[in-house]
Amino acid sequence: MTIRLRGHHLLCLLGYRGKGYSPGFCTNMTAIYERLRTEPETRIELIEGPDDICRAFPVDQEPHCENASVYRKDLEIAAVIGIAPGERRTWSDICSSVAKQVRPDDIRHLCSDCMWEPYGVCREGVGHIRGGGTLRELP
Repeated sequence: MTIRLRGHHLLCLLGYRGKGYSPGFCTNMTAIYERLRTEPETRIELIEGPDDICRAFPVDQEPHCENASVYRKDLEIAAVIGIAPGERRTWSDICSSVAKQVRPDDIRHLCSDCMWEPYGVCREGVGHIRGGGTLRELP
């Protein structure tokens, strides 16, 4: 089964630590994360717009999945990683591209308008991948 992801979620997954917008969102994100952690050869299809992670965004919160700034972030991050919408790659291949193309400090620029950026978990996640690491077990 292919997992459909938008550009910025390729980096969000590296910083995911089991926390999110709601319990339902976390259940969905954790399931995707664990699949990629335990099966790194899973195929990813890069898409434009809401993806398999967005589908669990809580309906009682202000959605940001369709915001222009999110689409901009998707395109910028995909370009830095070197993947285009419609392209399919394995998760391990995407992580290899991240390790070669993205530096931890790039997160400050690429994700400057993200509410999660100040926590530093995505910067740390990119650093871990650059150091040859893989997705870690969640706490």
